Parts: sequence; structure tokens; C-alpha cells
Amino acid sequence: MYLDLGDGVQLFYTIAGEYTGKGKVVVLLHGFTGSSESWKSISQELTSSCKVILPDLLGHGKSSAPEEHTLYRMEAAARQLALLLDRSTDEPVHFVGYSMGGRLALYFAMVYPEYVHSLVLESSSPGLATEAERSARQRADERLAETILSDGIEAFVDHWEALPLFATSLNLSQAVLQQQRRIRLANRPVGLAGSLRGMGTGAQPSLWNRLGTLTIPVRLSAGEFDAKVLEINRRMEHDLPNSSLTVISKAGHATHLEQPVLFTQIIKEFWDRLEPGTT
Repeated sequence: MYLDLGDGVQLFYTIAGEYTGKGKVVVLLHGFTGSSESWKSISQELTSSCKVILPDLLGHGKSSAPEEHTLYRMEAAARQLALLLDRSTDEPVHFVGYSMGGRLALYFAMVYPEYVHSLVLESSSPGLATEAERSARQRADERLAETILSDGIEAFVDHWEALPLFATSLNLSQAVLQQQRRIRLANRPVGLAGSLRGMGTGAQPSLWNRLGTLTIPVRLSAGEFDAKVLEINRRMEHDLPNSSLTVISKAGHATHLEQPVLFTQIIKEFWDRLEPGTT
């Protein structure tokens, strides 16, 4: 299905799962270079009891990839999600967000709290704390965006998959690795460049100083081998008043791919322990 955002820009999404009015409504947000297909194994485990909404964020998958990078900004992406939820459900939802998708879910909960029951943030962050850090990251993301546009999607995917960040993912089965590569190659250079410029870690507003105001339940998760992100999540757990952190063993950045059974178990146990009235 497509949500018309105006000026020919469309957001693609699917809805799956059994829902009788008593289950949960869940939104799964993929990471940079991914798409809703990245959640296939996780969503299949949730659909027996949940209504699962799976969008392709702008510039990814089957959604539009406009050239105007302001359409990718965190504020714009959050508005797009609000429009999608207005169409798809009439009650607050449970977000599960990976990496970039987790950053968006956290920002969305800050700006549109009435739409959100809880957050599961996988390998994510509130952005960068200082202006110097943000400026340096924006310059790096701009160089990467130019490289994507000049070298093409296949060369970029080769570069992306070789990053140390994803070293532990090389232990995945060939079937999973090939599926993830297919998902990445289906993206368009202009869309990935726009996403980097509009909602990359350097471009997004820092949320560090606002974490203490977010009172909804939050489950943080990070892989034990993803040292930098794990340290960020330990700081987030300290600052978020209603949060807990799970360190996923034998996993790096993409824990939902490397440890899918454990990751799904963590989600379900978190939801089961929510206070009465929040499910």
C-alpha cells in the first residue's frame, strides 16, 4: 500500500498480522540501507497476536526517493509516520526500531507522545551530543552521499557490507546474507544520499538533553560486540527514567539478524511486563 505525501512522493507500507482489538499494534522501523523486508523473520513471529505496520522509510525500498533532502529530515519523517498511523490505527502503538529506525522512533516519541505506548530501540542512539560532533559527522555523511551518487549502488553496498560495524554479520547463513544484500541493492543512490543528508546521525537534532522527559517504557538492546553503541546505550539507560538495557550475547550491530530468536523473546517479554493499561 502507498501513502500519498504530496507532489508525487509516496510512502510504501504493509500491514500484517491477526488483530481482534485486544492485541498490540506494532510498528517496525528498519535501519539505513534496509527496508520493511529486513524485518521478515521478526514480523512473522509477531503476527499471531499483533497488528504489524511495516513502512519503507523515504528513500528506501518501494517508497519514493525524491531529490530534495529536506523531505528526509527527522521532522519530516516523523510527520510522515504520524500520517501513516492516522490512516492505519486509532490507538497508540509499540515501536521497534533498529539503528536509524530506532533514532526515528525515539524522536517520534518525543514529538508525538500521544501515538506511542512503548519503544524497543535496537542498536540506536539519541544523536550526537555536541555541535562539533554533529558537524564532523555531517561532513563525513556528505562525503559518503557524494560517493553513493558518483559510484553507484553496487559499489556502495560493497563498501557498506565491509564496514567493521557489520563484521559479526558475516557469520550469518548465506541465505540471510544474500537476502540482506538484495534488499540493499534494491535501494536507489539518490534515496540513500538523501537519507544521509536529511536524517543521518549528524543531521538529526540531539535528544540527549530531553531523555529525562520521556516517561513511557523503553527497552534498549545492543550487541555485546558493538562496543561503541553499547556504551551509548548504557548512558541512555541512565538518562531515560523508565528504561532497561539488554545486552545481546554473541551479536554485533544487527542483533535482530544475528540473534533473531533471542531478540524476539526480548521484545515479547518486555511487552508482557508492561504496567497494566499500557498494552
